Amino acid sequence: MKEQDPKGTPPGPLAEIKRLYFSATRTTIDRDFDRAIDLLKGMPEDERHRATVYMQGLAEMRKEFRRGRGSS
Repeated sequence: MKEQDPKGTPPGPLAEIKRLYFSATRTTIDRDFDRAIDLLKGMPEDERHRATVYMQGLAEMRKEFRRGRGSS
């Protein structure tokens, strides 16, 4: 369930990307990363820079988690 602010407004794309960043796990990272990309694409171009740190963090986690999987 998505968190809402006190006024009852659902979170915007940046808040959702931030939530994905802080809740990502080894088992959810691919889904979380893909969802964050979709959200980023829907953001106005002039606001995307605000999501950069979270997107970089998700990408780094994805890379690290994949490295830790070993060869399957």
